[in-house]
Amino acid sequence: MSVTVGRCGSAVGSNLVAISQTNFAWATLLEIGATEPGRRGRRLHDRLARALRTAIRNGRLAEGAAVPPSRALAEELGCSRWVVTEAYGQLVAEGYLAARTGSATRVAWSPDPDTAPPRPRARPVPAPPPIRYDLAPGLPDLRAFPRRRWAEAVRSVTGSAVHYDLGLPDPAGHPGLRTTIAQYLQRSRGADAHAAAVSVCAGVTDGLVRTCRALRADGIADLAVEHPGWGRLRDAATSVGLRLHPVPVDHDGLRVDALARTPARAVVVGAAHQFPTGTVLSPARRARLVRWAREVDGYVIEDDYDAEFRYDHHPVAVMQGMDPSRVFLLGSVSKTLSPALGLGWLVAPAAMTPALRAANPVAAAPPVLDQLALATFIDRGWYDAHLRAARRRFRSRRDLLVRTLGAELPEARVAGTAAGLHILLHLPDGTDTSRAVRAAAAAGLRVADLDDYRVQDAADRALVLGYGNISDTEIPAAVALLREALAARTPGV
Repeated sequence: MSVTVGRCGSAVGSNLVAISQTNFAWATLLEIGATEPGRRGRRLHDRLARALRTAIRNGRLAEGAAVPPSRALAEELGCSRWVVTEAYGQLVAEGYLAARTGSATRVAWSPDPDTAPPRPRARPVPAPPPIRYDLAPGLPDLRAFPRRRWAEAVRSVTGSAVHYDLGLPDPAGHPGLRTTIAQYLQRSRGADAHAAAVSVCAGVTDGLVRTCRALRADGIADLAVEHPGWGRLRDAATSVGLRLHPVPVDHDGLRVDALARTPARAVVVGAAHQFPTGTVLSPARRARLVRWAREVDGYVIEDDYDAEFRYDHHPVAVMQGMDPSRVFLLGSVSKTLSPALGLGWLVAPAAMTPALRAANPVAAAPPVLDQLALATFIDRGWYDAHLRAARRRFRSRRDLLVRTLGAELPEARVAGTAAGLHILLHLPDGTDTSRAVRAAAAAGLRVADLDDYRVQDAADRALVLGYGNISDTEIPAAVALLREALAARTPGV
């Protein structure tokens, strides 16, 4: 069979090309036509090599099969012999073909039958319904990300970074950013922080993993966590091999009396705004928790979650300032700027800093230019200005959400409104929150079930509603969908 497809550049054209030679027990189809993505910008021999590579990977060219001589294939395709020899040479270099002097070029590779693509192709999984309104917790207002000023900070450090800034990064983070973070935490969060104790990390989860490794190396095998609490922090701790002990949270925060009954010598706590209950650790509990750490010769790991967003008065200072020798402090810009930046910090007790670095010998800090950009963003006052505007915006949005929920769902009770970017919506007994979450998702509304953050069953029913990543104008429609989801009785939803 002979197929004419034109000459060279326009040759290997828009259709499937059938290649067969009567002298060879070989036949296949090469997909080198119009369906290939980006074909216009790709050289002809690259396109031929790609088509042959795909045919081999898919098992359509079996291992050991001979491919046509370069001259015969060039004549069949209507292109120069150089195109074919270049394609064959590329595949020989990659190990897909083998060429021997005086013998045919043959296929030298075959796919694993267990991983080869199924034939015929399976039907694609239907995409989930698109999210129209996002009331799930965990995100700031991504629409308000300060793009212009962040871009200016990146441009500034890219032009001003000295040559040694571009070398191998310090695993603990760039000294400039560590100094800036220490100063920021001192003036805005009341921390007792110094650059030598600061490590730059990829976020709170990364910082917790590093801390847990150091604790394990120091002989601490049991860690207490708040219940309910953030699942990723539990996963981070168990990935290091620590045994977890859930400790209940009430209206004053972590119950230190229950903590004292566990064998744990370390505890993770959200003192400024506990997730997901939204409670603030009371002054008495703070003092008692620090005394507990001293009594058991242990440590408090303070997750400074949502701490910058306090609406009833100024943000509460961190616990770390009460006893920097017993408290680790974790923070990030994930809830203030964007989780996409992957920038956070860890402040360790001075005595534990060497152990922290030794326990994480392959830990890598975020890209240096991003670190320098954050330092510039903070040093120029842009971060503080962004936070002031964000507090006003989030307070107004929280008030709108609470008013709307009160009008649309008067039987529900709202809690955890004093700080942060989420609230708890307590629902009447017997509410099927799991079904409501599924019904809301089917209607394009994303919400979270409080049960998703529990490791033990509880009787109360509640949803966790975030208001960071939704606009004010979307809130009435989102709450209306939530009301419908809670009222839905459709079987199987």
